[in-house]
Amino acid sequence: MIKEVLQETKDRMEKTIKALDKDMKRVRTGRASMTMLDSVKVDYYGTLTPLSQMASVAIPESRLITVQPWDVSAIKEVEKGILKANLGLTPSSDGKIVRISIPPLTEERRKEIAKNTRQTCEDFKVAIRNIRRDSNENLKSLQKDGDISEDDSFKGQKQIQELTDTYVESVDNIYQEKEKEILEV
Repeated sequence: MIKEVLQETKDRMEKTIKALDKDMKRVRTGRASMTMLDSVKVDYYGTLTPLSQMASVAIPESRLITVQPWDVSAIKEVEKGILKANLGLTPSSDGKIVRISIPPLTEERRKEIAKNTRQTCEDFKVAIRNIRRDSNENLKSLQKDGDISEDDSFKGQKQIQELTDTYVESVDNIYQEKEKEILEV
């Protein structure tokens, strides 16, 4: 019984860390990244289509992203989609390829991004603590139902707290790495 609760707790916390990793990849750091365009949807023949499904995206330089639509007639729609995504990026095209120059971030903007990133990480820590709370309540209900002893419940809660501490530390490490990347000029 306790092993199942612990495994479920670990799985949910692992998913939370994966979601945080995905979120952190979208954070702008002043360097070009393929994930910056993940949220871009393009109106392609009346259907909102993810950019990655209709064009090849490349990074030829550290501050330049190129997007080459497979259907050249959709190039104007690709530009509109990038502008609508509100990423703070301005695309320019030569009729065959869209170039997106990544401007360097100001010190003020870097600090603002770092602050927002810290808040996001705090939200993920809260999510991990909520998972801990749910798991502890699960153990208490098992104890109340007589499925496990009081000692087993306390041991399980201690193991859940250790898991929580490990995953909260992971969030802190992810934030520190990202902050370093953001503030790097």
